[in-house]
Amino acid sequence: MSTFQTLAVLAYLAMLFAAIRFIDITHFVKSRHQQHLVFGTAATLFVLWLLKAGIFEGLDVHFLGLSVLTLMLGFRYALVASGLALFGSVAVGYGSWSSIGVHGLLGTVLPIGVTYLFYMLSFHRLPRQLFIYIFICAFFPAALSMALKTFTLGLFYYFEGIYTWDVVYNNYILLIPLLIFPEALLNGMAITLLVIYQPAWVYTFHDKFYLNK
Repeated sequence: MSTFQTLAVLAYLAMLFAAIRFIDITHFVKSRHQQHLVFGTAATLFVLWLLKAGIFEGLDVHFLGLSVLTLMLGFRYALVASGLALFGSVAVGYGSWSSIGVHGLLGTVLPIGVTYLFYMLSFHRLPRQLFIYIFICAFFPAALSMALKTFTLGLFYYFEGIYTWDVVYNNYILLIPLLIFPEALLNGMAITLLVIYQPAWVYTFHDKFYLNK
């Protein structure tokens, strides 16, 4: 494990512990609804992340699904649910423990942070309309998150000397234009169905702000 990987593990664990610390554990234990959402989304992510493809280890592609997760659970619970999915996928052999911190920071914290930032900015700076919520809070952040995650993770493998730039660029970064639209479409469609049929599952969506005008 390199120095950067060690620091990444420490930083990722610190963020997870901070998220858990600021969660109302008493409410979580008593709320079956919240438990079902957190563990259900974690299980869904776990399965989704197992469906990946790639030629070189680490340079694989898969749907993230983290924009819809963030909008459903909020920032702290999203970190916890994605952490459960990440540790579970590594435990069954889809990834290495040495790079779990890097994948945690670049593959979960970064997309979750981008999505929540878009949500906060749109909530306070833009008109509160359903289409703005779907496109600005889910569609565009999902596309940007996929691009940033792929680009930064590719840079990590290059600067760590694991792969040459030609391998990283031709087998990973070059795929960004092909990945961003499917990721955006998946998250946009998922959040649209949720706010229509199960708005109670979406923590960041409220009828009084986006529908009851």
